[in-house]
Amino acid sequence: MRRLSAMCGALLLGALITPAQKDLTLQVEIHYTGSGTVNKTHKIFVLLWDSPGFLDNSVGPVDVRAATSKNGTVTFYVQKVPAYVSTAFDPTGVWDAQNIDSGTPPSGSSLGMYTKASPKPEPINAAPGKVAKVTISFDDSNKVR
Repeated sequence: MRRLSAMCGALLLGALITPAQKDLTLQVEIHYTGSGTVNKTHKIFVLLWDSPGFLDNSVGPVDVRAATSKNGTVTFYVQKVPAYVSTAFDPTGVWDAQNIDSGTPPSGSSLGMYTKASPKPEPINAAPGKVAKVTISFDDSNKVR
């Protein structure tokens, strides 16, 4: 009985000491070559997803960052892998992806995502203590209708 108690205690302690997938960092470098002007009002939103279901709007983003220039880097602290990332540039300057009530990007928004074989999003696996780095290059060829 004493041995069973010690094993249960060790398992419980292990669960408390090592929370699921902590310290996972993802840096997303973006390059927008479209014709839109990117600034503090007309941002590029970089969205972090924990499922490829974002393609059919069946899931919401788990985090959102904004860039105010055509080239830049945003950092996410990921809770679950694999992760997926996409971008949206709103030329109207009205949409705010960081506000959950804003809905989907408006018509005319340029879209991008991290992929190796479009139109399939590429899963990103971050390792604890390491920084995963990906690049998304996009233009005006894929827009919200």
